Amino acid sequence: MVKDLFERIQENKGPLGKWASQAEGYYVFPKLEGELGPRMQFHGKNILNWSLNDYLGLANHPEVRKADTEAAAQFGAAYPMGARMMSGHTTYHEQLENELASFVMKESAYLLNFGYQGMVSIIDALVTKNDIIVYDVDSHACIIDGVRLHMGKRFTYKHNDLESMEKNLQRATKMAEETGGGILFITEGVFGMRGQQGKLKEIAALKKKYNFRLLVDDAHGFGTLGKTGAGAGEEQGVQDEIDVYFSTFAKSMANIGAFVAADKSVIDYLKYNLRSQMFAKALPMIQTIGSLKRLELLRNSSEIKDKLWENVNALQSGLKEKGFNIGDTNTCITPVYLEGSIPEAMVMVNDLRENYGIFLSIVVYPVIPKGIILLRMIPTASHTLEDIKETLTAFEAIREKLVNGTYKEIAEKTTVDVS
Repeated sequence: MVKDLFERIQENKGPLGKWASQAEGYYVFPKLEGELGPRMQFHGKNILNWSLNDYLGLANHPEVRKADTEAAAQFGAAYPMGARMMSGHTTYHEQLENELASFVMKESAYLLNFGYQGMVSIIDALVTKNDIIVYDVDSHACIIDGVRLHMGKRFTYKHNDLESMEKNLQRATKMAEETGGGILFITEGVFGMRGQQGKLKEIAALKKKYNFRLLVDDAHGFGTLGKTGAGAGEEQGVQDEIDVYFSTFAKSMANIGAFVAADKSVIDYLKYNLRSQMFAKALPMIQTIGSLKRLELLRNSSEIKDKLWENVNALQSGLKEKGFNIGDTNTCITPVYLEGSIPEAMVMVNDLRENYGIFLSIVVYPVIPKGIILLRMIPTASHTLEDIKETLTAFEAIREKLVNGTYKEIAEKTTVDVS
């Protein structure tokens, strides 16, 4: 008997979907309103927002808004029509690619419509069934989905664990010798949940011993790390050792789109084999011209990055001084680890939003282990020291309620009111 395809969906909504009746519209799919920035509106209340990846505060920079507006007025939302290969290619796209390549110290670059689909397609294009992939177990979902397309062998190593990396490179080398293929090693410049940098310097050193190519997803490092802002590779002094560098515009550039940079021969190959771009409409001019302005500011306004790090250091040092566990983050991403259940976490976040006016992202199982609550904050250049002081005060209050069982008692007695 053939089952109804939707039977499984109706019976099992997934580890997060099962909370939808309580969570949707408040904990997930929340509606933040007003001008993008540290102060917005949520459910009719003013809140202090720690959940925007607008690291450099460019989303509402007057020069950025002007560039976006003028591009929209000149070209509209549709131009150019068609895929880049067919009818959607412009000098603005070429200019942005050339400037991005120069900025991240690579020979060539290629624009992508979206970061997620771009990474999936890059992995798919770079390997054949004879090749082996080695990647970090904590990799972003776009990497995991890209690896899923791979018809050959793949090995995961323990997160940022050098011994595990080398063990799996040895396994990959043996396998590649049998298949006649090569090895693609994938890591991240910055891991988005814990805020740790990938061990790029140590991985680069392994290239002397093992024959592999290195692909780095630097979505959170681009614009925030390195002397010029070129990312985690520049920060660690190994940008030259990264064979394929990838980043999205959705973080420091406060825009839609992404890019991949590498030697010209690699980019030329990707241009003709990257299915997510070959068969997709070109990035519109609003995003393309807008990104040129953002990149200009990123290159020439070092004071923006300085302000970002002033806020990052103030927030992270303040949390440490008050005894909070922020793990071993060495980037802007600021995680706060607490012990508790998912219902307790929901009560806590409700309290933060309703009574303290603090909005941030909550991360629970299955993204992190059971019994752990991760409050993830993204400090930006737009935040103030007063914002940080207000947040630290609120955090002390909610920790006390978590420890003394207040949140557990509320969670056991009632469903959180999210009306």
